[in-house]
Amino acid sequence: MTASSLRNGLFRTVLVASAAASLAGCGINSVPTAEEDAKARWADVQSAYQRRSDLVPNLVETAKAAAASETQILTNVTEARASATAINITTDDLSDPETFNKFQAAQNQLTQALGQLRTVVENYPQLQSQARFADLMVQLEGTENQINVARMRYNESVQSYNTTIRTFPDAIGAKVIYGAKPMVPFAADAAAQKAPKVDFGTTAPAAK
Repeated sequence: MTASSLRNGLFRTVLVASAAASLAGCGINSVPTAEEDAKARWADVQSAYQRRSDLVPNLVETAKAAAASETQILTNVTEARASATAINITTDDLSDPETFNKFQAAQNQLTQALGQLRTVVENYPQLQSQARFADLMVQLEGTENQINVARMRYNESVQSYNTTIRTFPDAIGAKVIYGAKPMVPFAADAAAQKAPKVDFGTTAPAAK
């Protein structure tokens, strides 16, 4: 092999390495990495919501016998669960604020309904004493904590992804190659943060 051939080969190697480095610096790897991380965190959120949804029917059925007079609240919980599970959201919808906000609103409605159910429990000592119901409430409380943690981690990943696709030089690959759009983070719902108010109309039955 001649010296000229060696030089040409070395030049091509350097050129390829330089091009690869340039592309890597333009979001070729960082954008999909950040996107997949956010999608993985979203899967955690969905898993936590699904766990809560699975608990609700058992909670309602167990509460019916002890709090029969509060049928409206139990109906509200059931309907809120139905609304929350009726809205299906995919990873493609994470960049669609309208669909995402509808999903979030439905979940917040269920959160509020469950808050009313907790208030019912406080007014029915005999309901609190049922081991099965008490266990379900403990599980629900743990699920609510899991939801909060999952949502925070999702928001952290979304922030990282949104920053990546807007920051030079990653923004070049994000726009030109991937057509990346910002993902929607969860935002606190003011109504969901308020303590639920329940008017029983009559005095709650005393414990026997």
